[in-house]
Amino acid sequence: MWDEGGPRALRSQGPASLPRLSEKQFAQLEAELAKGPAAHGWEDQR
Repeated sequence: MWDEGGPRALRSQGPASLPRLSEKQFAQLEAELAKGPAAHGWEDQR
């Protein structure tokens, strides 16, 4: 395992699966996150 493979064994093997969001959905998510928490009803969060 990792103790036999040294630092190379600890390197990332990449993502475990494909993204579940399409490019369009991801862009929409980014836009909503950019609006901040107050825009989504969390007025006490900044």
